[in-house]
Amino acid sequence: MSRVVVFTAPGCHLCGPALDAVRSLCGNDFDVVDITIDAELERRYRTRIPVVEVDGVERCRYVVDEDALRSAVGTRTG
Repeated sequence: MSRVVVFTAPGCHLCGPALDAVRSLCGNDFDVVDITIDAELERRYRTRIPVVEVDGVERCRYVVDEDALRSAVGTRTG
């Protein structure tokens, strides 16, 4: 099964819709990472959130492309 991770931060106006889109595809079977808990995550992701990764590969940034995410998850899960 694929590991889906959504990188977010409090106050991000794009993060809520991105989480809703990922949830519609993955249910609750994904991880949410608050980048504000770690300086390195903050540095890496602050200007790009939300970021959705599937198995460590960035698949979406800012807005979730549900077809691309479905394809990435489907390809990985067989």
